[in-house]
Amino acid sequence: MSDSTELLKTAVIVEDDPDIRHLLVEVLESAGFSTVSVGNGIDGVRAVVAYQPLITTLDVNMPGIDGFEAARRIRQQSDTYIVMLTGLEEEADVVLGLGAGADEYVVKPFRPRELRARIEALLRRPRTGDSSAPPAPRQDSVGPSFPTGRIETAPPAPAASTADAPAAPVIVPSSQGPEPRHAASGTDIVARPAAGGLTPTGGAWVEHRDLQLDPDSRLVRVGGEELDLTRTEFDLLATLMESKRRVRSKADLTLVLRGESYVTSYFVGEADKRAIEAHMTNLRRKLGDNPANPRYIETVRGVGYRLTSELLAAP
Repeated sequence: MSDSTELLKTAVIVEDDPDIRHLLVEVLESAGFSTVSVGNGIDGVRAVVAYQPLITTLDVNMPGIDGFEAARRIRQQSDTYIVMLTGLEEEADVVLGLGAGADEYVVKPFRPRELRARIEALLRRPRTGDSSAPPAPRQDSVGPSFPTGRIETAPPAPAASTADAPAAPVIVPSSQGPEPRHAASGTDIVARPAAGGLTPTGGAWVEHRDLQLDPDSRLVRVGGEELDLTRTEFDLLATLMESKRRVRSKADLTLVLRGESYVTSYFVGEADKRAIEAHMTNLRRKLGDNPANPRYIETVRGVGYRLTSELLAAP
């Protein structure tokens, strides 16, 4: 790696635990990185888009969107090396993380020197498809180390001044929401409309009572209000809405999340089934659905889950 590349080492840290976030700052800055720290997945995606870092560390269980969904969105817009740091150590979680776009999966608690060694090993690997040792992932600028904060990029320069340098990223305090902006082509993350103001994307909305789901844009709304679901929660809900009244077992749903829904020979353990129960609990809470008197999803005891009947009286 050349000296010029060494000068462009920026890392984005996406971690909701302040103690772990500070530890990661120390590890990465000791390795020569300038760091940008945020505390949730949505701000993490924005930070990566703004700074195009060389390395991104990503927690999984975070407010808003989880690390799996954040990795998927990041990978659509950046070739940053993604290191997932999480307490989830089940095989299904590792497969989900790597499938979402992570380059490395490290289970907490981690050893700082080992993490640094893993990061340095990542930087020695050429990106898939490169014919020779390539430059590191693109770096627009390197800023100082920033704590958790909302990150937003400045508007693009007019076409007449294309020779000018790109505008520097702007840090917006955490107490202030990001200003609306129009995303460039292919960046469908930061341009999502506000809750209650959704516009159909042209795809077919799937509906059950006042619950609506668009599989193409991955939007969900209840009574016209948008819900912020994790990738796993969305996939579970989409599967149930597609199946309607057909019961889906916990093992079946586990295979769907793994991307192995048409393979019946894979082992599904009790831990996998408990994970489905936990995800379903979170999904119901966000839907405002009472398991004792369900409006959207009902439990078929000893079997699995399915949608409620359209004929049930509204609460």
